[in-house]
Amino acid sequence: MGGLQIPMEQVLALAGLLFSCGLLGLMLRRNIIFMLMSLEVMLNAAALAFVAAGAKWQQADGQIIFLLILSVAAAEVAVGLGLVLQIQRRFKTLDMDQARRLRG
Repeated sequence: MGGLQIPMEQVLALAGLLFSCGLLGLMLRRNIIFMLMSLEVMLNAAALAFVAAGAKWQQADGQIIFLLILSVAAAEVAVGLGLVLQIQRRFKTLDMDQARRLRG
């Protein structure tokens, strides 16, 4: 099957752009929900790069790593939701700068 052929360089450029956006969001935003969303974008960018590399070399390794990244992302969401609830309950804010100042 011919299918649509996208050059690997373009896919890796997209993955790099997504990773950079996630890193920028992680560094600039102080809300813990936005920080967790930025981490998800970074994980998805890494997964995209692995899938593209696996497709380029016609190996299933990229898809296997994608499944690993997907399970890590699910665990991160579960733990992150617990942390968000506890921080909101204890500090009454989701701003990490405020939570850092209100140690107690």
